[in-house]
Amino acid sequence: MSSTALLVIDMQNSYLRQDVRDALGWPPIWRLAEVTDECQSLLSVARDLGVPVVYSRQTTTPAGHLAFNPRAARHFRARSSVIPNLPDAERKWRSQVMDAVAPQPGDLVLDKTRHSFFAYTELDPILRTLGVARLIVAGLQTNVCVEATVRAALERNYEVAVAENAVSTDGPALHTGSLNSMRVIYVEVAPWQELIEPTATWSHAYQTPDYGRDPSYWSDPTISALEGQRPDGAASTSPVASASRSNSSTSGSMQYGMTGSKSSPNC
Repeated sequence: MSSTALLVIDMQNSYLRQDVRDALGWPPIWRLAEVTDECQSLLSVARDLGVPVVYSRQTTTPAGHLAFNPRAARHFRARSSVIPNLPDAERKWRSQVMDAVAPQPGDLVLDKTRHSFFAYTELDPILRTLGVARLIVAGLQTNVCVEATVRAALERNYEVAVAENAVSTDGPALHTGSLNSMRVIYVEVAPWQELIEPTATWSHAYQTPDYGRDPSYWSDPTISALEGQRPDGAASTSPVASASRSNSSTSGSMQYGMTGSKSSPNC
């Protein structure tokens, strides 16, 4: 039995229709077709290797907006006049996994109502029963349900990898930023082809200098000068930003020595 499982996050038909996303102010998913193809290939190899496959489907509860995070519910209420009123059959279709990456006999499909696949689901006991210690995560969206699931898995002491060519979100900036955020907490981030083999070492996180980080801000004065600026280009009057600017020229090397150590755990 494989000690690695593949989690496929929210690869649902809703991403194939842009009308609701447009009404909510959400852009199309970046590289959706390419990511779907990569997930399809990953799934085929995983099944050939006997790797358990578990899909998540994002759904709502009968409580509707009452169960939403309050700020999400506020957003939906504010957009309610422009959100399409979908018939039940269309809602059901959109909740299903895309045909291109459809579950096969032996795969598991679990519904979830939160960003994390672990929240209020039976995912954790199922993985423990299967003897899983390592997770490869693919699907949508990198900075939302993928990252939330990854962080929840780390808290449960799973070893986690993200298939960087089989995840995506609302644009390359959010995608890249999320991958880097996961890198710095020792998540293995690589193309799925480097992750799926039983002998894969998942060693990038331990062998790559500044993994997920850009150390240039410690020494580049042009970057330091930008600290504390507002999006409109004006300097921030925030006490925190002011303190950061005043300290950046004198304490950069000391801060690196104290907090830049590669042996320190991140939190």
